[in-house]
Amino acid sequence: MRFRIGQGYDVHELGDGLRLVIGGVEIPHSKGCIAHSDGDVLIHAICDALFGAAALGDIGLHFPDTSDEFRGIDSRELLRRTVRILGEHGYAIGNIDSTVAMQRPKLRPHIDSMRAEIAAAAGIDVSCVSVKATTTEHLGFEGEERGVSATASVLIYSE
Repeated sequence: MRFRIGQGYDVHELGDGLRLVIGGVEIPHSKGCIAHSDGDVLIHAICDALFGAAALGDIGLHFPDTSDEFRGIDSRELLRRTVRILGEHGYAIGNIDSTVAMQRPKLRPHIDSMRAEIAAAAGIDVSCVSVKATTTEHLGFEGEERGVSATASVLIYSE
């Protein structure tokens, strides 16, 4: 077996009155991500990590934010397409580990649902998906509630 590791990072600005979708789960909040797609910062970081592990570029290369095809798209569909592309290159996902940084709302009540949505879209067992959440103790753009960021690390393999 050949193993490869990838890491991804994404950030989105928050705006009043928009939907907040993280990890494929809509979370009640007064603010949501300003984005071309549904703004799912967590899934975007995971897609970038997967593409990076396979040395296949990044999410913007495969799903450009200048394309009407991806306007408002559900990011779980982007993850499904990412996994399909990896499969075409002979790779499968070993595991996903991720962290979301956001001051409010508290994400802990939604973590299990996020893990399940990500696992389903990636076609892997939920035990292979870790999602963690942190605040930044009111520091930086996340702590000031102006934005949200996510990081992801992945292990992929080929036989």
